[in-house]
Amino acid sequence: MAYEIPVTQARAELADLINRVVYGGERVVVTRHGKPLVALVSAADLERLEELPEPADGEVVSSVSSVREAGGAPSERRRFGIAAEHRGPHGS
Repeated sequence: MAYEIPVTQARAELADLINRVVYGGERVVVTRHGKPLVALVSAADLERLEELPEPADGEVVSSVSSVREAGGAPSERRRFGIAAEHRGPHGS
């Protein structure tokens, strides 16, 4: 999970953010008006990203054709401390 910070605050804390990325292994997303603007990642992360193959033009990402709703077994709800469940717009 990346740490998000507004650009105005990031400007004032740049040295600290660099340390968090380099020594803490964090990824920092700098935002403007709540929207991601840039990301600070370690040089090692950047190198790994650059080694990824480029997607071919027109390559389509496959999607799941159907999704079934999870039943939410009572034992699983208790196990994870879930007190509520989502029901569809018509209570289903």
